[in-house]
Amino acid sequence: MKFAHLIADGKPAIVLVDADMRHYWPLADLVPGFSGDMIQLVQDFGKFRSSLAPRGTGRPLAGARLLAPIDRPRRNIFCVGKNYFEHAAEFSKSGFDSSAKEGEHAPEAPVVFTKAYNTVIGPGAAIPSHDGVTSQLDYEAELAVVIGKPGRNIPRERALEHVFGYTIVNDFTARDLQKLHRQWFLGKSLDGFCPMGPALVTADELDAANLDIRCWVNGELRQNANTRQLIFDIPTLIATISAGITLEPGDVIATGTPAGVGIGFNPPRFVKRGDVIRIEVQGIGVLENAVD
Repeated sequence: MKFAHLIADGKPAIVLVDADMRHYWPLADLVPGFSGDMIQLVQDFGKFRSSLAPRGTGRPLAGARLLAPIDRPRRNIFCVGKNYFEHAAEFSKSGFDSSAKEGEHAPEAPVVFTKAYNTVIGPGAAIPSHDGVTSQLDYEAELAVVIGKPGRNIPRERALEHVFGYTIVNDFTARDLQKLHRQWFLGKSLDGFCPMGPALVTADELDAANLDIRCWVNGELRQNANTRQLIFDIPTLIATISAGITLEPGDVIATGTPAGVGIGFNPPRFVKRGDVIRIEVQGIGVLENAVD
């Protein structure tokens, strides 16, 4: 199933959408009394899953304004850095990586950091350029995992049982702040630095270990990879993060970006006001945002 969060009739609503995102059905119509957000859907999914079948032709999605599927996360977003070999190499060579050991080409364990929850914006929303704060803006196309079943110390072989579904995030970054402060939180957490969407797709619909992921800047293809190339796969990430930390329904884990980001070029190709970043992940859809 594929779910979205949008403004319909002037009000925010969680909706079921068809595969090509042309029509939608408000959950409030399918599950009488439902008035929660996407996290509430994730938490209660098992209770009314059998009721979530399209009825009729649905309403046209054209004209509705999409919001981020989880626009108000309860906690910071868990992020993973340097999780594709070629990106780890380009980052190491860029001069912006203060986290690598000398001579390191790939991390020996997942590099985990967080991105503030206030960074989330929806499809089509403008990414603030934050003039005067940063001058080195960069994009990162990523598959994101949404946790459905809570757990701590989750074994790798049981990890996928805890996944509700998947969405797309753009782990937008101020590279100068990331380099200056060494730890990445500030460079990753400026307001508006986590576009998310366009939909949340349940885990049974996708083979997350084999999804094409692409990113264009102003129509130029910059990133083109497949999640088969992850250094640390999704079960490993869940097992690592949950070791001593309870994962909760609605938690978001961004799994890392492939090669082709702005700092991977020589000289770096940072984005600027007016540039449009378009990200596509197979089976989920397209996330597009412009820098303002």
